[in-house]
Amino acid sequence: MYAPERRQEILRLARMAGRVDVLSLADQFRVTAETVRRDLKALDRAGLVRRVHGGAIPAGRLDFEPDLTEHEATAADGSDRIAAAALAELPEGGSVVLDAGSTVARLAAAIPVDAALTVVTHALPVAARLAGHTGVDLHLVGGRVRHRTRAAVDAWALRAYAEIRADVLFLAADGFTADGGLTTPDLAEAAVKRAAVAAARRVVLLADSAKAGQEHFARFGSFADVDLLITDSGLDPARKAAIEAAGTEVALA
Repeated sequence: MYAPERRQEILRLARMAGRVDVLSLADQFRVTAETVRRDLKALDRAGLVRRVHGGAIPAGRLDFEPDLTEHEATAADGSDRIAAAALAELPEGGSVVLDAGSTVARLAAAIPVDAALTVVTHALPVAARLAGHTGVDLHLVGGRVRHRTRAAVDAWALRAYAEIRADVLFLAADGFTADGGLTTPDLAEAAVKRAAVAAARRVVLLADSAKAGQEHFARFGSFADVDLLITDSGLDPARKAAIEAAGTEVALA
């Protein structure tokens, strides 16, 4: 089991039982106690659990949509590998749209400072990472900013994406399945993602394997819209085959 999956399961157990302890978790997941302590520390930093002597208790949050800090805490290792692989998809001297999402933000942070690109984004964390890149012609899409994802949504953002045609979109999703397509919990954010898909000639989905099989309230596309999925090696082979059968190339980072 990869760290993001283990941390999500630890969070589930904490919320279900009201408390988890280090030694029991280490035995259950067949890892060292130090590994579990690192997992609890990451979840504590994200505000999802509170460390107590010998373990942790849930922080009392009942959100169904993880915020940006939770994504950062639970999927760091896989996201870094996916972002590194995505660098090869940047069009030299071309234009890209960078969606709102922790893995896409890691891609933005990995873009070389001397890269020559036109970048359009509605995500404040992405824009912040690229603001100092003198070779990047950065365009920040405006709108109402959702606090959970730090992304601009609603009419301003939709109008902006209707006026451009970029070479590549690097897209994020909270869940994906071969049949159900790409989903996210929020309708306003789904609308902006749909507009971004329509604004690009090529679509590259960046999503860790823990999101495979998950379906959320708002659907914004199908794998017919996606040219390439870059994910980690934890993706189930049957899910990989189903996505490829839908016509999408799959790359494992």
